[in-house]
Amino acid sequence: MRIGILTGGGDVPGLNPCIKAVVYRSEDKGAEVIGFRKGWGGLLNYNLDATDNEGKHFVKLNKSNTRTVDRSGGTFLHTSRTNPGKVRKEDVPDFLRDSDYDKIDKDKRIDFTPHVLKVIEHLKLDVIISIGGDDTQSYAARLHKEGVPVVAIPKTMDNDVYGTDYCIGFSTAITRSVDFITALRTVAGSHERIAVVELFGRNSGETSLLAAYLGGADRAVISEVPFDVEKLAAMLWEDKKNNPSNYAIMTISEGANLIGGQVVEYGEEDAYGHKKLGGIGAITEQAIRKILGTHTVYQQLAYLMRSGEPDALDRMVASSFAVIATDMALKKDCGRMVALRDGKYATVPIEMLGQGLKRLDVAELYDSQHYRPNVSHLLGKPMFLY
Repeated sequence: MRIGILTGGGDVPGLNPCIKAVVYRSEDKGAEVIGFRKGWGGLLNYNLDATDNEGKHFVKLNKSNTRTVDRSGGTFLHTSRTNPGKVRKEDVPDFLRDSDYDKIDKDKRIDFTPHVLKVIEHLKLDVIISIGGDDTQSYAARLHKEGVPVVAIPKTMDNDVYGTDYCIGFSTAITRSVDFITALRTVAGSHERIAVVELFGRNSGETSLLAAYLGGADRAVISEVPFDVEKLAAMLWEDKKNNPSNYAIMTISEGANLIGGQVVEYGEEDAYGHKKLGGIGAITEQAIRKILGTHTVYQQLAYLMRSGEPDALDRMVASSFAVIATDMALKKDCGRMVALRDGKYATVPIEMLGQGLKRLDVAELYDSQHYRPNVSHLLGKPMFLY
């Protein structure tokens, strides 16, 4: 059997241990693994008539060349946000540009799934294991509909893939966030300032809420609940006055928005229709400074949350997801995603990813009036609370 594997979307700690575990499990069972470089881009850019695809767009993986990859974060296969079903005109590989290329509208997205299917057939792949978030897995679901055997592994530091309680990368992102919040206390405390810490989190405010909960931040603004900045500023001023060190600290999700306002987006849309987020923290910090007439500190953690090696939990889940996914691939039990549900390893139909949007249970975990975590009922909840 020949298994293809790829990582798509943003990098997170835990991807390399996941890839390694797939390779080791596969080799022990007599299967071969092909790793695609740059996510779905490896298949899109594979030229069926070229002789330099190996090493450029894919690499044959074995125990020898994956032995040490789990010692670092990110993905050694590299990644991209390529969606072969919606390719921008300027991103079409030269060898796929036909005589009608110049006539194509520059804003049109082109579907190169037929080419991807030819690549899969050319490489004699029996199954593809895709590691990624909603966007990456949406194309995996597309291939499943085309008859390609696919097994999905959920990955995202936001922990917002629908159908699973946990995604690879989340624990390390929270650990990094808590570490940086703790470190920033020295600056905020020394200068007696209000610190605003912006965290990744497009649709789900779980990173902001849990980082604030575990890091002891005074306030937390999340993606799910629009906020009143004047009300927030007043609360932070009280927090600052009540702190013997005369400072306050808050977290805010990148996807948060002001009451009556909009999420701060910028740049062009990617292949999945998303613009970059970020900047709401800076806007909030500037508003607080103006309202209170006090000095502030703004820190956007951004990529620092997903940098470095994975923590023990992400190593555990990544390796476990990999073993389950490989066994499913070997048995041709495909069209499914590995998941954690109610604290137990499970699988769900890959179509489930498109059936909802994973958001925080605000009523159970958040005080919307005071912008802070409110975890009052723990018995019966999963380890990460929802």
